[in-house]
Amino acid sequence: MKNLFLALLLFVGITAMAQEKKERRPEGEKLTKEQKVDLQVKKMTQELSLNEKQIKEVRTIVTQQVEKREAKRAEIKAKKAAKRAEMKTKMAEEQAAITSEMKKILTPEQFTKWEQNREEKKDKMVKKVKAKKRNKEIIEIEKDK
Repeated sequence: MKNLFLALLLFVGITAMAQEKKERRPEGEKLTKEQKVDLQVKKMTQELSLNEKQIKEVRTIVTQQVEKREAKRAEIKAKKAAKRAEMKTKMAEEQAAITSEMKKILTPEQFTKWEQNREEKKDKMVKKVKAKKRNKEIIEIEKDK
């Protein structure tokens, strides 16, 4: 009985997670600043029945908000890129340290074999990532059809 209940619970959980996410804009298009402002002002005008004077004032406020959000987004993106570059250099330094340590420990034959194995693993990983990206692209193309 417990096993049946657990199996049913697992099945429901898996099917719930497998549901497709609904996208706001199916084409994945990005709106320009003006389009974002227009959309938000239009929505507020309908919801709040704004007059012309209010629309102008709201538009200026919404424009400022959108510009602040865009600037913040750009700042966050720049920080991520800097952090990623920092992590890459740190990883490269660690790999160099490991390589020099292994060179001290292993014989020249063992070291070359170790490097070959390492390169093979790296190549395998790169191929796996590329295949995953290709599969993702194929799925997106099929969705568009």
